[in-house]
Amino acid sequence: MKEIKKFRPIPKFKSEKEERRFWETHDTVDYIDWDKAQGGVLFPNLRRSTRTISLRLTESMYQALKTEANKQDVPYQSCLKMILAEKLKKC
Repeated sequence: MKEIKKFRPIPKFKSEKEERRFWETHDTVDYIDWDKAQGGVLFPNLRRSTRTISLRLTESMYQALKTEANKQDVPYQSCLKMILAEKLKKC
């Protein structure tokens, strides 16, 4: 006989930030029956959430960035974004 799993109720959130923090530390399998999930969701009118910029670096900075990216096995643009995000958190 198949055991029926009891799911926890999803709490009410005051903000999207609060909800994001919750799901970063909780597993959806305790709250949602994914076996009953239906179809995918389409968002046809979404705009890009990134902005392209031009950035001038000295050759030595560029080479140091490429070296660091190789160490982390990521593209140098991704490496730069990670470094910027880390530094901005400290501001």
